[in-house]
Amino acid sequence: MDERLKANLDAWNQMAGIHAASREYRLAEFKAGENVLKPIELREVGEVRGKSLLHLQCHFGLDTMSWARLGASVTGVDFSDRAIELARSISGELKIPARFLQANIYDAPDVLHEQFDIVFTSYGALCWLPDIKRWAEIAANFVKPGGFFYIAEFHPVTLMNDNRAGTTKLEQEISYFHTAMLEDPPGPDYSDPSKTVSETRQWMYRIGDVVSAIAATGLRIEFLHEFAECSYPHFPFMQQGADGMWHIEGDPIPTIFSIKATKP
Repeated sequence: MDERLKANLDAWNQMAGIHAASREYRLAEFKAGENVLKPIELREVGEVRGKSLLHLQCHFGLDTMSWARLGASVTGVDFSDRAIELARSISGELKIPARFLQANIYDAPDVLHEQFDIVFTSYGALCWLPDIKRWAEIAANFVKPGGFFYIAEFHPVTLMNDNRAGTTKLEQEISYFHTAMLEDPPGPDYSDPSKTVSETRQWMYRIGDVVSAIAATGLRIEFLHEFAECSYPHFPFMQQGADGMWHIEGDPIPTIFSIKATKP
């Protein structure tokens, strides 16, 4: 395996257990029947009942199984064997019909040979990928004719700014046009800072990179939306609003973007 992806796999195998126990992921609430999807994707993906849905980079499957609770026939793919093991365990415990496959996203076509009405991915997926063009090609390949690909993701502007504990305002660290791989040393987990995760490798993609990669596959882009609200407190100074989402005072920057692209 590519050394960069191996480092990330080691970290995400650690994170699977940390996240399952953290308050941020709301596993207890999910087991009690809560749908953990966010308002943005619920609104923009729309009705899924009776449709097939593939969730790429599904982690331990709570979003995947939330779509199942809404009536979709779901498949989740993730490269972390510990995350997939946990997803299968939760699915079996709660008797939620869902299929989970373990594979690096670049190897997903080797283990999955179907197409789906909806291909979905969200929040913190792109920064782990060294090849955005190949990612888009694989995602598009899984979409049925007449189906669509949908992504809701953290805006690259958020990656430009320091979000370490104690930060009190937006402080730019890198350029929006930064393209080199980012090497993060061992440090606190984002959902539970009391736990340490091993080193990781990440990449930042501009909005233009993502749109161009998707468009090059032949998918037709229906919309690109940008949002000031965030699905979790990416910066320590964010405040939770009445909408349940997290905001920087004055909403000065986009924190999330979404894209929907259909296959003719």
